[in-house]
Amino acid sequence: MNIAATPVVEADQTVYLKDYQKPSFLVESINLDIQVYDDHTNVNSTLVMKRQTTGDLVLLGRDLELKSITLNGQQLSEHEYQLDKEQLVILNAPDAAILNIDVVIHPETNTMLEGLYQAASDLFVTQNEPEGFRKITFYPDRPDVLSVFTTRVEADKKFPVLLANGNLIEAGEVGADRHYTIWQDPTKKPAYLFACVIGDLAVLKDRYTTSEGRDVALEIYAEEKDIPKCHIAMEALKHSMRWDEEHYGRPYDLDNYMIVATSAFNMGAMENKGLNIFNTSCVLADEEFTTDAAIMRVQSVIAHEYFHNWTGNRITCRDWFQLCLKEGLTVFRDQSFSEDLQSAAVQRIDDVAVLKAHQFPEDSGPLSHPPRPDHFVEINNFYTATVYEKGAEINRMMAMLLGKEKFRLGTDEYFKRHDGQAVTVEDWVAALTAGSGVDLSAFLTWYNQPGTPKLEAKGEYDAVAQTYRLSFKQSLKVHAKYPNLKAVPIPVALALFNAETGEQYNLQSVALIENGVKDGMYLFDQDEATIEFTGVTAKPVVSLLRNFSAPVNLDFNYSDEALAFLLQYETNGFNQWQATQTLLERILLDGHNADIYIQAIKNTIPNIVEKDPLLASRLFDVPSEGYLGSRIDIDYSPVKIQEQRNALLDTLARELGSFCKDTYLALDPDLQKEFSQAMGVRALKNIMLSMMARQGDSEAFDLAHVQYSNTGNMSERLGALRVLVWNDAPQAEAVLQDFYRRYKDEALSLDQWFMIQAAHPNATEETIQYLTAHADYDLGTPNRIRSVSGGLNANPVNTWSFGVQHFVDLAKYLDEKNPIMGSRLLQALTRWYTLAEPQRGEVKQALEALQPQVKSKNVVETLNSMLSI
Repeated sequence: MNIAATPVVEADQTVYLKDYQKPSFLVESINLDIQVYDDHTNVNSTLVMKRQTTGDLVLLGRDLELKSITLNGQQLSEHEYQLDKEQLVILNAPDAAILNIDVVIHPETNTMLEGLYQAASDLFVTQNEPEGFRKITFYPDRPDVLSVFTTRVEADKKFPVLLANGNLIEAGEVGADRHYTIWQDPTKKPAYLFACVIGDLAVLKDRYTTSEGRDVALEIYAEEKDIPKCHIAMEALKHSMRWDEEHYGRPYDLDNYMIVATSAFNMGAMENKGLNIFNTSCVLADEEFTTDAAIMRVQSVIAHEYFHNWTGNRITCRDWFQLCLKEGLTVFRDQSFSEDLQSAAVQRIDDVAVLKAHQFPEDSGPLSHPPRPDHFVEINNFYTATVYEKGAEINRMMAMLLGKEKFRLGTDEYFKRHDGQAVTVEDWVAALTAGSGVDLSAFLTWYNQPGTPKLEAKGEYDAVAQTYRLSFKQSLKVHAKYPNLKAVPIPVALALFNAETGEQYNLQSVALIENGVKDGMYLFDQDEATIEFTGVTAKPVVSLLRNFSAPVNLDFNYSDEALAFLLQYETNGFNQWQATQTLLERILLDGHNADIYIQAIKNTIPNIVEKDPLLASRLFDVPSEGYLGSRIDIDYSPVKIQEQRNALLDTLARELGSFCKDTYLALDPDLQKEFSQAMGVRALKNIMLSMMARQGDSEAFDLAHVQYSNTGNMSERLGALRVLVWNDAPQAEAVLQDFYRRYKDEALSLDQWFMIQAAHPNATEETIQYLTAHADYDLGTPNRIRSVSGGLNANPVNTWSFGVQHFVDLAKYLDEKNPIMGSRLLQALTRWYTLAEPQRGEVKQALEALQPQVKSKNVVETLNSMLSI
């Protein structure tokens, strides 16, 4: 029977950290029976519950059709509970309760890609983080309710794969046409980690023996044609399992580990206990079909989700405000893992580039929030660069200060104290402190404040006394919602170089003990401080924030000559890149002369090309137009930035002259034994080809066409395609058609075809309209939407002109269909208020016009925050 809902008035939708209370009831165990049919799905759940505190028994549910509910064997009447569109409240519940609930859901019409949904005609999957499980059945859907899950999955035999978390304990038939499996996960977990998959998929199998001797079955499920692209992911999984044992002492704890790939997935991947569900872009990898960067990302994401088994699953978050606890720590762990896959310097360059391109602008705009926010309306809006990337930087700072041995002691203590618990950021820092013997409590300030600190530093050399003084001052931009900002501990990694010889000073011999400088590190934790070095025989050039030791904006009185010096003489590849980026920002934003930069590049690059082509490719990085725009807080002109950046690139290409062609012709990735080395050669080769095209070299297009035609590697093919298409070469249309013919049935490769055209420097509104009207463009597939929108957003000139309506229309359409996606895409327009007029007013008008047309919490909260500036 259908049971009518008792209406209740909605409360304030804002959730506050300060209001956290323990749940009234815990769930000792849950038995789920999920039966999938063509036009509906039946879900029966049996919850064994026990009172923890006073209060009603509250179950959360959304878009559920309640059929029946019994409490301790007695069916409840509608007068014994309250039901609205968000929750089911059992009145006068006893302290021990066994609830049996029947509901009907409709995954076949679920376009929001939350809960259980039909991802393809032959595939059903789940996404339950953060609040998707309440769309499957009524449950106390919060991360501090952990339970043992036993799951029965039943479907038509046309779906041969029936998966859920844990170990398979039974399988059988239901009549002639249907079958079932039963899974049990012995580890208690919150509902957001529940997963099930029903579909027609092929599987790649392997095995791994843990350090404890457990024989683990490894399985990656994908479409039959994609199984050959799963081998890199499988090797990355085994590497991750071994790495976590060696670096953290964490062996795997189940008899199987399963990964499922689907293109209809809002996230990159999800760490459901023992059954990870991945976006295809984060699991399918093959040199013929995916780029080197995509292969690196697959390995990193595989590691990230596996590492969550301990930092996220075995120990989880008490509440969603603690999201950075599991995500920041696990991002730090996967970044450390990735340093083993390529040079540590290049990995750090790539990580900081992402931080500066995404997190720094977020920190300086209307969506600024602490890594641990203190309030939200829609938690999905807080899966942000601040939570992930800045959260990782906080963990990096603490690990760096402790050193490898003490950090391991701290993490061992964390796992010992909190295995099987839902905990807070304070618990993590306290365990690190207890295990290492070093008080890290001051780092909690980083978690609780928004904004990027500004670190002002000044250097003063006394030639007579042979002393060098460094003065530091820190400050934070005033934030209306956080008026009492405090000084944070800032680890400042530093080095001194002799400006005359280029040699590095030994800090152990020149640093005074009372400075607190140890192993090249100074912990600056006050508003202002000064340290002094003695025995400095010649004026030094100081290198600050080496390896980006803290996520701050550095303001130091470097001369352009000093930055060029660091580009040439720094002994750390990251710091060479950092000096180059600082110098380039001055040239592009402050109008400094580019001659010093050009000469330093000409002096430095040839030697690095020989030793480390991948690092050399990064030293050619010129800050993107988007990043440069994020550094301007008023009267930003995208056209002006584009013109200045293009002029610099043209000058660099011209000054390098024949070096580009000579280097291009000398580079051969096939001669490299290691993937990371070949990746570096390919990256540098593509840059040289692009530079040749900028020079107007008549051979550049012919060489690009040969490279496109003769390679079997996607990085080389795309590099050549980009040069031909973006320069409107005579061969451009032919190679675009050829690429489409080759890869029209390969979704991830075809995404690149869309993106290259959308990102064309001279793309027009008609270009985007052509792509979005294309037969292969699909608004139901997040990857395809991102391919066009991401390509468009790579060109701020276009984003802030015709692109505004593109993003507004997408947000409006997705507001009802997929509000998570709609909210994230709308954030491309976050920094509208920095534009020069009349663009600023035009974009504001478009955003204000959108306000009455959207209703989802996701889009409304984002839009209101964007307009609150």
